[in-house]
Amino acid sequence: MKKKSITTQEFDKLFDEGKDITEFLDLKTARREELETKRVSVDFPRWMIQKLDQQAMKLGVTRQSIIKFWISEKLKSV
Repeated sequence: MKKKSITTQEFDKLFDEGKDITEFLDLKTARREELETKRVSVDFPRWMIQKLDQQAMKLGVTRQSIIKFWISEKLKSV
């Protein structure tokens, strides 16, 4: 099924009115650039890794998850 085409002004009006605009989007190629990931490598002292692993185990999450969560919380507060 071919997608219907509309102008940007029509699209914006529908969006502003809270209407469903998904029929005008190509969800197969859609992406949110701010949420794309980029791999980084960070070296931590052994004691930090041990503390991170302890806290991660207490919370039932992975080391990577707790690092990302804590860093995101800190960045939100600055």
